[in-house]
Amino acid sequence: MKITELLKKESVELHVKVSGKESAIDRLVDLMGKGGRLNDKAVYKEEILKREAHGSTAVGEGIAIPHAKTAAVKEAGLAAMVVPEGVDYEAFDGVPAKLIFMIAAPEGGADLHLEALSRLSTLLMDTDFREDLMNAQSKEEFLKLIDDKESMRYQKNTVTKSDGYRVLAVTACPTGIAHTFMAAENLEQSGKKLGIPLKAETNGAEGIGNALTKEEIEAADGIIIAADKNVDMARFEGKRVVMATVSEGIQKGEELIKRAVSGEAAVYHYTGSTSSESSDGESVGRSIYKHLMNGVSHMLPFVIGGGILIALAFLFDDFSIDPSNFGKNTPLAAYLKTIGEQAFGMMLPVLAGYIAMSIADRPGLAVGFVGGLIAKMGSTFANPAGGGVNSGFLGALLAGFIGGYIVLMLKRAFKKLPKSLEGIKPVLLYPLIGILLVAVVTTFINPFVGAINDGITGLLNNMGGTSKIVLGAVVGGMMSVDMGGPVNKAAYVFGTAQLAEGNFDIMAAVMAGGMVPPIAIALCTTFFKKKFTDKERQSGLVNYIMGLSFISEGAIPFAAADPIRVIPSCMIGSAVAGSLSMAFNCTLRAPHGGIFVLPTIGNPFGYLAAVVIGSVVGCVVLAALKKNLKSE
Repeated sequence: MKITELLKKESVELHVKVSGKESAIDRLVDLMGKGGRLNDKAVYKEEILKREAHGSTAVGEGIAIPHAKTAAVKEAGLAAMVVPEGVDYEAFDGVPAKLIFMIAAPEGGADLHLEALSRLSTLLMDTDFREDLMNAQSKEEFLKLIDDKESMRYQKNTVTKSDGYRVLAVTACPTGIAHTFMAAENLEQSGKKLGIPLKAETNGAEGIGNALTKEEIEAADGIIIAADKNVDMARFEGKRVVMATVSEGIQKGEELIKRAVSGEAAVYHYTGSTSSESSDGESVGRSIYKHLMNGVSHMLPFVIGGGILIALAFLFDDFSIDPSNFGKNTPLAAYLKTIGEQAFGMMLPVLAGYIAMSIADRPGLAVGFVGGLIAKMGSTFANPAGGGVNSGFLGALLAGFIGGYIVLMLKRAFKKLPKSLEGIKPVLLYPLIGILLVAVVTTFINPFVGAINDGITGLLNNMGGTSKIVLGAVVGGMMSVDMGGPVNKAAYVFGTAQLAEGNFDIMAAVMAGGMVPPIAIALCTTFFKKKFTDKERQSGLVNYIMGLSFISEGAIPFAAADPIRVIPSCMIGSAVAGSLSMAFNCTLRAPHGGIFVLPTIGNPFGYLAAVVIGSVVGCVVLAALKKNLKSE
């Protein structure tokens, strides 16, 4: 489908004068209606305004591309308007929009129009072409310019493969119609201008285009992610990655490429359990979850390393020497415990720092670190002689979010500073003002958060045997709901948070529950072979290792293939393991390691029994639910 098949003469207007952004939108909606593309103009306009509320669709250089995908659209179409004097469209570069294309996309149905829309987005990156359109004297000339340019660009353009690409890029915007392709085109053109071969993958509405290969990723010097939604990141493990918005991909192509090849970009390490985000937008809950997981993933090495060292200190110490100093009675134990405590003590500042960095990029790191440190110190920071309340994990978590959003606020506040002061913002203004503000806010909320934290800790400490067993069943069962997903992570983060408060039994129940799913499946594939294919039985053997290592994700392929039977079976087994771990008074100071940290677990034989019994229960339930495969 060609662009001019979407853009009717009735939907084009030249030499227009409008009073503002909404006036321009009203005019374009009317033009779209004249082209017969709409079922309901009012609903379509409402959807256009909703999209604008998320951020202006002006892409700079005097261009705006408002768009909406809705059932109010009868068939895909375009409307175009030239505003010689320009209209303030809240563009990134502050340039008034003179050339505006409005896109109407139907909800559902064929997506044949998407290629034409991506072509239009690409063509508009040509400065001369834009000037020609704005100077067109008639609608016929306007349409002919588009038709000729499209024919010349896409009939003559033959892609030649390069021997290799120095830089790879991924572009994606929430709707995947226009900005995605404009960013890709600008990055590729910027690469040509700099003499740096670049390939851009587009995550558009019709799927992934120009997909990056494994070989290309391995050979590339750097990766650019210019996206306003999640993309598949696992493949970039160990590569230097520049993160940017799709607007920066359109506006700052050369700058991003230079950063990608400079060797200064951070090395990316994949920590998530899902590989892509397919939703058109990101909810507040999803955004918060992503920021929290960024903090937790960076915190865990400190907790794991420090926790295991502390546990080893108790293992190698002699309680009889001085019970009150247990853990530091012998030189070796004292050394291990001191190092472990230092590492473990970093968990709260690191958690807050990387939450803030996830929200506000690198300027948020120092601000978040300080906020987490003040949360750890509690109100004694303000009054060293007055005791005070440690707000702990919850306080550090809040400090991370507060610090991140403070830096975002500062970025907006300093946006209009002269460019000559650009260099002092990240090294002076953000850290100085950000650290001061997060310190004041965190110090103020510490007593309130600390009271909540102490209340939760007190409630857990006062739980009797029965209620603790129930709690163990709940957190253990949660570990099997989605095996590495949000519910699993919620239970895991809760257990990790309680480590800082001295509730080591909860972490033991969490890890026991997380070990069960792969082991239960492995047992089932071993003892009930007729219920599984040859390939599944082979995978089952690997699940023994994954389960013993506390890698719940080993069960995911089986759960994905048969969720109705596998997930409930694993949940029951995990709940049994978690409850038994609590009943046996097992404790765990390190939130990972599986069977390999068994010697450091309080009541290791009871813990081992809990895991074995839970795994057997899960195996038996799964065997009862799953039918034998039909013989060939």
